[in-house]
Amino acid sequence: MSTAPTVRPLRPDDHRAWAVLWADYLRFYREDLAADVTAETFRRLCAGTGGLFALVACDEDDAPVGLAHAVLHPSTWSTGGSCYLEDLFVDPSARGGDVGRDLIEAVAAEAARRGATTLYWQTQAYNGRARSLYDGMGHLSSSVIYERDLPG
Repeated sequence: MSTAPTVRPLRPDDHRAWAVLWADYLRFYREDLAADVTAETFRRLCAGTGGLFALVACDEDDAPVGLAHAVLHPSTWSTGGSCYLEDLFVDPSARGGDVGRDLIEAVAAEAARRGATTLYWQTQAYNGRARSLYDGMGHLSSSVIYERDLPG
């Protein structure tokens, strides 16, 4: 990108560009979601319900080139809440600048504005490029994450 990105909230009219970024993000993580899950995800992100919010980084033409999806939730470890940066993706053509950094900083600012006292995120161990950015923006925890699918 020739100019610094503008970071703003996701809007319904971003759907086409968001869908391309989302598909590329899912492909990177080798995930295949049903179309109804993607549609509901976009709807909830735009509505900002359930503690969700979404930001996009846009180029000089206001076209999204990066996305960040976050979830605010209460915490048993503080009187403020926590914010989980669930999804972060920058189009490969916009990488190498500050787009990812700007998205994380914007999520942190929005989370703090909404009362969160902690921001956390995760990535795959093999995602070296992203980890080189993350190492300068947060500290690596010693946590090990377990997952379990639930019926329903």
